[in-house]
Amino acid sequence: MAVHDRCALTLECLDDLAAQRLPGGTLDIVVLDDASTDGTAEAVARRHPSVRLLHGDGNQYWSGGMRRALEAAMADDYDYYLWMNDDTALVDDGVLAVLVRTEQELRERGHGPVIVVGTTRHPDTGEPTYGGRTRLDRRRRMKWTLVPPGDEPQRCETMNGNVVLVSRAVVERIGNIDPAYVQQMGDFDYGLRAGAAGCGIWVAPGTVGVCASHSRRRTDQEPLKRELGRLWSAKELAPRPWLVFAHRWAGRMWFVYWLSPYVRRGLALIVERTRVRSAVADVR
Repeated sequence: MAVHDRCALTLECLDDLAAQRLPGGTLDIVVLDDASTDGTAEAVARRHPSVRLLHGDGNQYWSGGMRRALEAAMADDYDYYLWMNDDTALVDDGVLAVLVRTEQELRERGHGPVIVVGTTRHPDTGEPTYGGRTRLDRRRRMKWTLVPPGDEPQRCETMNGNVVLVSRAVVERIGNIDPAYVQQMGDFDYGLRAGAAGCGIWVAPGTVGVCASHSRRRTDQEPLKRELGRLWSAKELAPRPWLVFAHRWAGRMWFVYWLSPYVRRGLALIVERTRVRSAVADVR
């Protein structure tokens, strides 16, 4: 788990993990605290002293923080590695056992090394928010849709990293999250690399807990210029990681896919400026 300045959510998530029952297994927790300023590290150490707490410099973000945490865990050669986002509440009892059992059943059916993805639901609507992802249209290579969970495991192509169970066999074949990624795309890239290496990616039956979606929509009160700047930042679609991802997974037209979000935002900025100037001219 990688955390930063969400103390209450982090503690709630760790409480939920501690309450999970995992017959025949034990759960060790590694948390990378990326220089939180709200006392997260100290609170975790007090309430969950058994957690292995690592410390970042504030520039790890999600992919970098998860990579550090996984690196520490991989040194101990566990049977499974559970990825968790600290804003996910595992309110459903026994979900870790469901994830492990699903992996074991799939392996017994001959599906080889597999990743099992848990689906989260919105706390108010109950609609699925994060989980396994797939492409409905092969011509739209960077358009991913959520795979709804069913009563049986469902195949998918990649995943959101909110709740993901990765078996030792997958880790031995794929390794860690690629250091090319800072915040976004580390989870999607890992799933696609696993699939390319012959590993199966499956959505577990049902949902595992709640997590509100974090899609951000622009409002009229937010200047487009600021939005464009945010797009280039490490937390959003930073050019270099996005280039790596597009080059790997978008096919022969990768450069078009890489450039298109910046062009769309830039054109929108030009349109907005033109509209503002026109409005000023009308007033005069």
